[in-house]
Amino acid sequence: MSRTLSLFNQTCPVLAVIHLQPLPGSPRYSGDMNQVYETAIKEAQVYARQGVAGLIVENFRDAPFFPDKVPVETVASMSAVVREIVREVNLPIGVNVLRNDAPAAMAIASAAGAHFIRVNVHLGAVVADQGIIQGNAHETLRLRSQLRSHVLIFADAGVKHAAPIAPRGLAAEAKELAERGTVDALIVSGAFTGASTSTDDLDAVRNVTKLPVFVGSGTTPETLPALFAHSDGLIVGSTFKRNGQVEEVIEESRVADFMKQHQGLCENAKAAKSLEL
Repeated sequence: MSRTLSLFNQTCPVLAVIHLQPLPGSPRYSGDMNQVYETAIKEAQVYARQGVAGLIVENFRDAPFFPDKVPVETVASMSAVVREIVREVNLPIGVNVLRNDAPAAMAIASAAGAHFIRVNVHLGAVVADQGIIQGNAHETLRLRSQLRSHVLIFADAGVKHAAPIAPRGLAAEAKELAERGTVDALIVSGAFTGASTSTDDLDAVRNVTKLPVFVGSGTTPETLPALFAHSDGLIVGSTFKRNGQVEEVIEESRVADFMKQHQGLCENAKAAKSLEL
């Protein structure tokens, strides 16, 4: 088993996303940082109770996002919240600083005791609603070395809400991320938040790397069996919210039902593997 997958105590681990309340400095910030802490911890507790394998913490409600470096108040706020979550639940924790401040995510994760980061654009360049976004793998990897950090890097291949400036195909992008980007896991998504991920895209990426490949969007009770079979892990956000809408609150019953279905697939996979042996 890879170092990445050994973090998680599940077959095809489910990583739940905590979409933080708007943070200080963002247009929708309420002025109440305690609300940010309380909501994040409550969500983390729900996910831990229902048996997810890990969490990813994002400043999702800070839109519109900075294309690259976020301000110091965002770094400070996320560091504090992530540390509270790390102390509250015994799960691997990831950090994603939107839209693409991977060095900030690396610093936050390293300081707060988190385990991995998600990077939307690690190599190359894309056009998104923030304009042109460029990868800064050179900076992120050097920072990890300077910090003597063991934080892992999960990178998107064919990142959602964006289009590559010079398309070379998903397989070529994934191969370069794995080899020249020296990441620890790859993420494949649909075109936007909540959009279904193509199993053909997952297979194309898995064919060019031995790294774990995670589904980044669109895992629902209906798509779960197929995506489970074609991936090494699942990142789930919208599905756990009321009516499956990303801006809504999470509903524990939806998390419980999904995880029960996932557990059944895990048990079937284990039984099939034992028969092969």
